[in-house]
Amino acid sequence: MAMTKAERVLNQFLRKPVDYLPSQITFADRSRDDDIKSLLGLDPESSLDDYLENHIHFTFVTDDWPIFFRNIDPVIEDGRKKGFMWKDAPARTVFDRFGMGTMIGEDGFFTNYGVLAGDKEMNKVAAKYLPEHLVKLMDKPIEDAVEAYETPDPFTPGNFEWYERDKDGVAGDLCVIPSGYFGIYERAYAILGFQQFMTEIAGNPKIVYTLMEKLTDYRIKLAKVKADLGYRIAHHGDDLAMQNCGFFSPKMFNDILLPHFKRLFAEYKKYDMFVFMHSCGQMADYLPQLIDAGLDGWEPVQPCNDLRKMKREYGGDLVFMGGIDEQRLPSLTPDEARELTRETIQILGKGGGYIIAPSQEIMSDVPIENIAAVVETAVEWREKAM
Repeated sequence: MAMTKAERVLNQFLRKPVDYLPSQITFADRSRDDDIKSLLGLDPESSLDDYLENHIHFTFVTDDWPIFFRNIDPVIEDGRKKGFMWKDAPARTVFDRFGMGTMIGEDGFFTNYGVLAGDKEMNKVAAKYLPEHLVKLMDKPIEDAVEAYETPDPFTPGNFEWYERDKDGVAGDLCVIPSGYFGIYERAYAILGFQQFMTEIAGNPKIVYTLMEKLTDYRIKLAKVKADLGYRIAHHGDDLAMQNCGFFSPKMFNDILLPHFKRLFAEYKKYDMFVFMHSCGQMADYLPQLIDAGLDGWEPVQPCNDLRKMKREYGGDLVFMGGIDEQRLPSLTPDEARELTRETIQILGKGGGYIIAPSQEIMSDVPIENIAAVVETAVEWREKAM
C-alpha cells in the first residue's frame, strides 16, 4: 500500500524509509491560484496542490491571517468580524492585534506599520482600528511602551478555528503543520520598525530582549494547543540572514536571540514534537546553536549556503526543504530549469531527509513553463535521488 503524504513527510523527520521523496511548491500570492491553474491548462475545479505534488498543508491561527491572506478579501473580512484584523483600503494595510500592519496588493509580504515605530501619520490611521491598550502606547517613550506592551490573548475564541478544523488532516492526505512563520524576531522588528529594532539591539538591547520575551510567551502558549490537538511537527519562522551573512554577530545572536529560540524549542520538545524552522539566507553562523537547541528541520535551504556543504555537515541532524534556486528560475529556459531541479534533488536527496522544494515561494515573474518543468522533474527524480 502506498504511503500517505503525511506519512512520507513525517518519515523524513523519523529517518524512516519512504517510497519517494515528498515535495512542496508554494506561491507568494495565493490569490493567483485560479490564474495559475488556467495558465497550466488545469480544470478550474481541480486542486493546484495536487498538480504540484504538494505534501504539506500549513494551518494558521486567526492572528496570522493578515500576513498570508492579506490579498484575499473574504478571509480578511471574516477576521474583521471576529475582531482579529482591520483593513484600511486607502492605506493599503491590514492591521492586526499585535499592532502591526501588512501591505495589501503586493506579491510579496511587507510589513509597513508597527505600533511602537513612531510613525505619526500611520498612527492616526491605526488608531481607528487597534485596541485601546495599543493606542495608548503610541505616545509613550520607547522603554515605557515596550514594558507596557501586551501581546494578544491567544485563547480568544476563534483563534484556533483552523487548527481544530485541520487537526485530523485535509484533502489529499497532506501533512498538516501549524504555521510558525513571522515568529519572534520578525514580529519584534515589525512592531518596533526595522530601523529602530536594529538601533536598539545594538544600543539598548534590553528593549529588544523584553519585547521578544513577550512574543515568545505567546508562542509558548500556542505550543501546548498544538500538542493537545495531535500535531507532531512544530514550525517556527524567523529570517535571520542575508544572502552572504547573518544579520547578527555570533555574540549578539547568542546573547539576545538564541535564548528565546531555546525556550520555545524546549517547550515543543516537552511534547515530543519535531521543530521545523523557516529562515532564509546564509545560516552558517547560527545552525550549530539552533541544532543544539533542538532544531530538526530547516526551510527554505537556499543555494547561498553551498548545498553540498550543508548536506555533508548537517544532513545527519536536519531535514532540508528547498534548494531549487528560485532567484534563477525567472531567467532560465525550461530545459535549464529541469537541469537545476535534477541537480538539486541529487545533492540534497541522497540518503533521504529532504523535501523537494524551491529555495523560496514562487514569485509572479517565474514563467509558467518553468513551474511545469520543476514539477515534472521533481516527479521524475523523487525516487532516483534517494
